[in-house]
Amino acid sequence: MRELIDLTVTDISAAVVSRQASPTELTEAYLARIEALNPALTAYVEVTADRARADAARLTEEAARREFRGPLHGVPIGLKDLIDTAGIPTAAGSAAYAGRVPTTDAAVARRLAEAGTVLLGKTATHELAYGVTTSNPKAYGTTVNPWDHGRIPGGSSGGSGAAIVARLAAATIGTDTGGSIRIPASFCGCVGFKPTYGVVSRAGIAPLSWFLDHAGPITATVRDAAIVLDAIAGYDPDDEATRPAASGVSGLAGRLNTDVKGLRVGVPRSTAWSALQPGVREAAEAALAQLEALGMLLEEVDLPGTDDFMGPAFAIVSAESRAAHAAIWPARHDDFGPDVQQLLAIPPLDGDATVVALRQMAAYEQAVRRVLTGVDLLVSPTTPLVAPPLGAETADLDGAAVPVINAAIVNTMPYNFAHLPAVSVPCGFADGVPVGLQLAGAPFDDLRVLQAAHAYEQSTTWHQQHP
Repeated sequence: MRELIDLTVTDISAAVVSRQASPTELTEAYLARIEALNPALTAYVEVTADRARADAARLTEEAARREFRGPLHGVPIGLKDLIDTAGIPTAAGSAAYAGRVPTTDAAVARRLAEAGTVLLGKTATHELAYGVTTSNPKAYGTTVNPWDHGRIPGGSSGGSGAAIVARLAAATIGTDTGGSIRIPASFCGCVGFKPTYGVVSRAGIAPLSWFLDHAGPITATVRDAAIVLDAIAGYDPDDEATRPAASGVSGLAGRLNTDVKGLRVGVPRSTAWSALQPGVREAAEAALAQLEALGMLLEEVDLPGTDDFMGPAFAIVSAESRAAHAAIWPARHDDFGPDVQQLLAIPPLDGDATVVALRQMAAYEQAVRRVLTGVDLLVSPTTPLVAPPLGAETADLDGAAVPVINAAIVNTMPYNFAHLPAVSVPCGFADGVPVGLQLAGAPFDDLRVLQAAHAYEQSTTWHQQHP
């Protein structure tokens, strides 16, 4: 059983085709591990064992007939509890939505089912995706970091990150408004990829911010992330953010192996490298040296800061979330955790201030795009800190006590503002827990971001380590 759950998506695909493992055998191995470990981790909030076994039985029969749907045939997955699944509770991590059962699948869920995945269940999210700890006192409790149960897994896709690292799923889907895919990947020690804005449909996914939301894979390896992305990417008329160009982001998994020598990589030291915990800095600097060893060319670049509009941006996100959840807020105020109550109560901007903030965000996006005309990629630590202890309200960064949410998103949210593809890959450990390296690229340059991340990953052993 242990051997089965240690297989990557790539390995599973080969094993199913060669009849070394069946979807049913794989599913039973994962369900047994979920039963053993999930009570302590709370990575899953809904385990769909009957659905998983039915999916696996059907896919096993297809495999016996040599009918394969593609590289995800028989791959057991988890979906974040924001993603609608017909007939399966989907509560967006909130007690206010307890008992909500959608009648249709989200676009992502539908595409993954059509690709041959087995749905193991719904993974934990920070309430309404509005936070970085995945602690939901009013809903299903606290999700913990598999490396250290006294630390957070990150958020808001904390359950998805924890499930990958604890080997409770071969692949998961997260969402990312300010870092919610990449932060759990960094804190837990796996791969999290936020594609270019509009590459993956968000239809049927509970929104936090229509301006900033993305959906994407959280997996054990970069190749696995590319395989999943190939299945879920593409234009969808039901999501106004998607564009026809989204359909061009396809076939990535087969194009990862490329020579990255000569790629120009910008290092924004004045911003994303300015205040780091010592262990994070040490791991990230070692990663830079490895990028150079692979033939990439590093050069310092200047990125603008986000301080001037971060406050107004939070006010806009709060307004969007209130609009998205008007049926339960503020009518069910007491069903929300205190942190989300506070965030939803941020005073709204007036019309003029909203326009100013939106133009500031657009100007930031333009500035980052201009930097990317001079380099191919940007690199930084994914987060300036390692996973904080459960319940910590602040983190120490260069002697300053910074709110955990601010510290966690400072390096990730800029690429949400800029709508750019960004990936987090493991690059070491500090204080006994993982450190993540973030690579970002130009719009729709998702392939190059993944190629560079894959080259780095394959030159190290960090991705092979798990608790």
